[in-house]
Amino acid sequence: MKVRLPAGGGRRRMRTGVRVLVVDDSPFIHKIVNRELKVKGMEIVGHAYDGRQCLRMVEELAPDIVLLDVVMPVLNGLETARQLRSEHPGVRVIMVSTLGDRELLDEVRQIGVRHFIIKPMTRVKMVEAILKSLNDKTDEELSVYSGK
Repeated sequence: MKVRLPAGGGRRRMRTGVRVLVVDDSPFIHKIVNRELKVKGMEIVGHAYDGRQCLRMVEELAPDIVLLDVVMPVLNGLETARQLRSEHPGVRVIMVSTLGDRELLDEVRQIGVRHFIIKPMTRVKMVEAILKSLNDKTDEELSVYSGK
């Protein structure tokens, strides 16, 4: 699915058809992501606060993208990503965390996730990761986006 957003970064809204599920245990992150992606015309189809909620919502809502925090209660992001890759291989997973050490990135790569955003994340980095994920033709390299 090729997706293009309007040039110029204005506040004009344009529907892109991209359906995003936001999974993070922080309500603050949900609020920021919701606001920033709506400005770019992406549809937030749901908000989950732990991995189990995420798995149920993916089944019900069929998002294109899951923005998935690593550290969460009940079922952490790594285990959630493993299950998503196994049960819903067509769903693109973008991991998000304040952590970004080599060991974590290696584990994310082994799971099969190819996009990782290090918090704090900017709208530009979030949108870049989403578009790159949707347009990827290869699953070889891990792309890491730093919001700083």
